[in-house]
Amino acid sequence: MDPTLIRVTPAPPALDERPVPRRIGLVALATDHTSERDFARMVPPDEAGVYVARVAYANPTTPANLRRMRPRLAAAAGLILPDEPLDALCYSCTSASVAIGDEAVEAALQAGKPGVPVVTPPAAARAAFRALGVRRISLLTPYTRETTAPMADYFAGHGYELRSVTCFGLKDDRVMARVRPEAIAAAAGAAMASDAEALFIACTALRAAEVAERVEAAIGRPVVTSNQAGVWRCLRLAGIDRPLAGHGRLLRLRAGE
Repeated sequence: MDPTLIRVTPAPPALDERPVPRRIGLVALATDHTSERDFARMVPPDEAGVYVARVAYANPTTPANLRRMRPRLAAAAGLILPDEPLDALCYSCTSASVAIGDEAVEAALQAGKPGVPVVTPPAAARAAFRALGVRRISLLTPYTRETTAPMADYFAGHGYELRSVTCFGLKDDRVMARVRPEAIAAAAGAAMASDAEALFIACTALRAAEVAERVEAAIGRPVVTSNQAGVWRCLRLAGIDRPLAGHGRLLRLRAGE
């Protein structure tokens, strides 16, 4: 068609400042099946958009392999809405955040996305425990003993009392994503120590957020999962503090509670 025959509107269209009021960035592993789905389920879509970039990762899930992601994080973060601000930026890997270190992850992501508040799942879990008022926890992971041990040391090093630590012994995060929610719920009940105040189910690959509310009802204590805590922390940083039902006690808290 002759371009000169195409009509241009006489005035430009009206614009919103943003397509959606708030922006949450998510850096997920290339192999991740779960994080985007969990964020899409839990983040109110009319209040915040979730914008995702992926970072190269190769299994098995060992501390050494996890640390290899660090040099790639800045480039991945920089691909999320280049030259536009975010309200929060989450690195969606719990074990890598422990292996690399929260502060190192924050520095790497902010090198690609300067000035944006960074969320890591283990730091978000600690903030969740503070909000819930708990210090004695049980820990359930899908990892091997080798990868679970640094996770336990991380929380102990931050002053939490670990009353029990349980793992599935899995090496591949793609297999972790295939663990049935019913199996997670059953393992969670068995992993909860009688004197623990809360249960942390680690790993953004696990579909644990889907069963957090069900497990809480069964054990009578709060359940914090990696993706649930990451969403909660991102929402609070973005100024969204209203209670959200169906995802466990944590997301029903208001800021300041």
